[in-house]
Order: sequence, then structure tokens, then C-alpha cells
Amino acid sequence: MQPALLALVLLVLTSIGYYLGRGRSLRVANGSARVLHSLPSYYGFYTALWCGIPALLLLAAWLLLEPAIVTRLVVADLPSEMRELPEARRDLLVNDIENVLKDNITRDADPGVLAAAERYRHLQGLSAAALAVAVLSLALVGGTVALRSIRVDLRARNRVEVVIRVLLITGSTIAIFTTIGIVLSVLFEAIRFFQKVPITEFLFGLKWSPQVAIRADQVGGSGAFGAVPLFTGTLLISGIAMAVAVPIGLMSAIYLSEYASRGFRTIAKPVLEVLAGIPTVVYGFFAALVVAPLIRDTGTAIGLDVSSESALAAGLVMGIMIIPFVSSLADDVINAVPQALRDGSYGIGATRSETIRQVVIPAALPGIVGGVLLAVSRAIGETMIVVMAAGLAANLTMNPLEAVTTVTVQIVTVLVGDQEFDSAKTLSAFALGLVLFVLTLVLNIIALHMVRKYREQYE
Repeated sequence: MQPALLALVLLVLTSIGYYLGRGRSLRVANGSARVLHSLPSYYGFYTALWCGIPALLLLAAWLLLEPAIVTRLVVADLPSEMRELPEARRDLLVNDIENVLKDNITRDADPGVLAAAERYRHLQGLSAAALAVAVLSLALVGGTVALRSIRVDLRARNRVEVVIRVLLITGSTIAIFTTIGIVLSVLFEAIRFFQKVPITEFLFGLKWSPQVAIRADQVGGSGAFGAVPLFTGTLLISGIAMAVAVPIGLMSAIYLSEYASRGFRTIAKPVLEVLAGIPTVVYGFFAALVVAPLIRDTGTAIGLDVSSESALAAGLVMGIMIIPFVSSLADDVINAVPQALRDGSYGIGATRSETIRQVVIPAALPGIVGGVLLAVSRAIGETMIVVMAAGLAANLTMNPLEAVTTVTVQIVTVLVGDQEFDSAKTLSAFALGLVLFVLTLVLNIIALHMVRKYREQYE
């Protein structure tokens, strides 16, 4: 049985366990839920958790350990001349066995490899059968034990809440340690880069050319790792995007929350948020095929020298993409402002526009600032639109009509293809990633500061 099908069967058994546990609690209480310690639904959840969690843990552990165990058993059954090969050669042999098994390639294959592949297939079949029996048996046993333990005085709610609390703590702990691991890995590789390239050259250098040549006499053999052109291009495109997204998004949020009728709002807000669900590659195509040629033709018609790939094209389309982030967050925050503040403003004679400018917007300012900074982080991290509309040229310019590039685009460019992770070119991607991390962290700190500052004033 395939793991996905097995998980589906386990989900069905868990659902059945819920209804059996709920029904068992009512039977024990003779149909009167008042005598139970907890609501009947908690007894159902109690049974479902006993049925599902141990079986899921077994399934996860089995799938995690199975490849290594099966591979070790297959290697142990190899002929002695194959088993005694050096470790690197033996790893290549195991890779050949897996390729034969995966692609069913038998032509020109070694008979020993073919036999090992058959052994591998046989062990996988036995493992799948044993996994299905073990998981389903454990689920049935767990559900049966839970059903038999249901009594009137069973504290089902307490036990269910303890399990939920453990799951939440486990999930948050995994998220925290994952974040720490990502930061440490990027920081470690960035330190290796700064051992090869001075940090001052990276932060203040005016030329970015990471193409390190093979021969010392080749042009550009030393490379250039000044990231100022990348920072400039990132800020230029993000600034254009925010100049488009913030006014339009904020004004649309004000109109939808304060002026629009309920029927219009019901239709307009989902339509506006559709923009957030469009893939970025579609925006990139739109920028490359429509917006960039339009800007170039318009500029040529009025005598301007416009590049075929420009920061203006990328920024405009990116701004359109970010409008739903600003609008949706601002709309939710404005609607959360207490109606009593509006009524008090109207009561002293203020008009609707005065109320919005002097009461609603100041009260909602923390959330609006947080949404704007979230949109800025989204703009800084965008890659596909920049690649397709702004190009890859690391130009140090503030002219929006010229081609520029951003930090994220260069990270992708540097890491494409087979790379040596001992070269400054590859390690520079981690240094750029560290800069992006610090930048987004600073933006989040600013957002938290703004929220706390104004929340104390208006609550």
C-alpha cells in the first residue's frame, strides 16, 4: 500500500474513531450528556487522537528509516567483491541499483546489479506490506483502548487539551529551530565569503562582477563584489513599486471601508484580492511583453532613451502585484477601528472626510504601517518580475529608464548550475542573503515599534 493511500485510510479510521468515541460517551452516560465530565465531542477527539497520533508517528518513523535499512540489507547481500569495494565506489554501485529499480533499465546492466535491484524491490514490497499492517493495527489498538477507557468521570477535555498543547509547542519549537538553522547556515557561509572578500569592499564597492575567471590573465580574473549597485537597484524598484501600491491600496481600502455600499464591497474586495493569487511569473510575462515595450515606445516617441528592460517597468508591475497586500490589510485595520470613535467625531460636527483624516486613519495607523512594511518586504524579495522586466545588469544608477538588477536576482544567478562552494562567487549569494535577512529584520522591528507606539496612544 502506498504511503499516501495508507495515510488516507488512517484519516478515515480516525474519523470513525471520533464518532465511535462520541457515541460511546453518550451510551455510558445513558444518553444524558450532563453527567459527563466533558462534552461528548471531547470523548470523540480523545478516541481519534489515540487512533491517529501513534499510527502517524510510526508511519513517519518508518518512512524516515526505511531507505537506509533496505539499502543496508541489499548491500549486505551483495557478492563479496562488490561488498568490499571502497566506500565511494560502493555508493556509486548503490546509485546504479536505485537507477535500475527506478527507471527499469536492464540493458547493459551488470548481473549483480540486476540481482541487487530485484532484492531491493522485494524488500520494498515486504516493507510496504509490513508498514500497512503495523500502522493499521496500531490505529485499531489505540482506538480500542481509548474506547474501553471512556467513563463518566474521564477527563477527556483535559487530556485532549494537553495533547493539543504539546502539538502546538512542538510545532512552534520546530519553526524556531528551523529559523535558527537557516540563519546560522547563511551566517556561516557569509563569514567564509568575508574571509575571501573584505566586508568593506562588499558593502561599499561600486562594481558587481562575480564572474571569477579560470586563468589569472583572463579579463575579470579577480572579480568584483561591490554590492552597492544591487542595493541601489533593489531600493529603486521597490520604491517605484511602493509609490504605486501604497496610494492606490490605501485609497481603495478607505473607499471600501468608509464609502462603498455593502453590496459593492462584497463584490469589489474579492475581485481586488484576486491580484494576490496571480503567479508572479504571469506578472513577469505581462511586464516583459506589455509594460516594458509600452514604456520604451512612449519614451522613444517623446525623445527619451529608454532601455528595453527598465526599473520602471518592473516597479510598476510589482506595484500592481502588491496592491492587494496593502489594501486588504489596511481595510481590515480600518474596519477594526471602534465605531464609537466615528460617532463621537460626527457628534461634534465633523464631516465624513474629516473623521477619516483626523480620527480613523490615526487610530488605524499602526496596522497600516505594518501592512506597508510587509508590502516593502514582499517587494524586496521579488525575483521573477525583475528577471523578466528589469534584466540582470548590475548598473549603479537611479534612472528608472535603465536596466538594473536586485539582490534576489543575483542570488539566483550566482547559484544557477553546478557551483563550487569554496569560490567567492558562490559564497557571495550567502552574503547577499544575510543582508536581505538583516534588512527585513530591521523593517519588522520598525513595524513593531510603530504599532506599540500608536497603540498606547489610542487604546
